[in-house]
Amino acid sequence: MQKKLLLDNQLFDITIHRLCHQLIENHGNFENVVMIGLQPRGIFLADRIKKSLDEILKMDIPLGFLDITFYRDDFRRRDKPIRANATHMPFIIEDKKVILIDDVLFTGRSVRAAMDAMTAFGRPLLVELLVLIERKYTRQLPIHPTYIGKSVNTMQSQRVEVEWKEQGAKNDHIWLISKTEG
Repeated sequence: MQKKLLLDNQLFDITIHRLCHQLIENHGNFENVVMIGLQPRGIFLADRIKKSLDEILKMDIPLGFLDITFYRDDFRRRDKPIRANATHMPFIIEDKKVILIDDVLFTGRSVRAAMDAMTAFGRPLLVELLVLIERKYTRQLPIHPTYIGKSVNTMQSQRVEVEWKEQGAKNDHIWLISKTEG
C-alpha cells in the first residue's frame, strides 16, 4: 500500500480558511443561509467551517447534521446492515440558501442521497456543495461542488483518507492511498 500526502496539517488549516473566505465572498452577512454537514465525516469539516466563520463574522451561523443512510441507493445492497448516524437539524430549510458540506466527493451518490434527505426539512431556495477533496474522474452522477478545497486526480482503485484530530489523529492530514500490486 502506498500513501501520498495530499495535505499536511498546515495546508489543511489554510484550505479551510480559504473556503471560509470564499463563502463570505459569496454570502456576505449570511442572511438566510444555513450549513448542513453530511454524516458521518462531513460533520467534522462543517463544524470547523462554522467555528471559523463564527469567529471571523462574529455571528452564529446555523449548522445541522444530516444522516443519509436510508436515502442511499446502495442501502439494501450490502452484506451487513448499515448503522445510521444522528440527524440534528435545528431549523427548517424552506426558502433558505443551503450549503451542503462533506469531506470527500467521490461518485456523487452521497450528495444525491443528501438532496433527497433534505426534502424532509423543506424546499431550499438554493443548494451549494462544499467539499474538502474533489476526486476527479470518479463521478457517476452529474454533481459538481461549488467550493473545493483541493481537486485530486484519482483512479477508482485508490481511496482518499482524511485524518481528523476530532477522531483522535495527532494532526489533520489527507492521504491518497493506492494498493500496490504483488
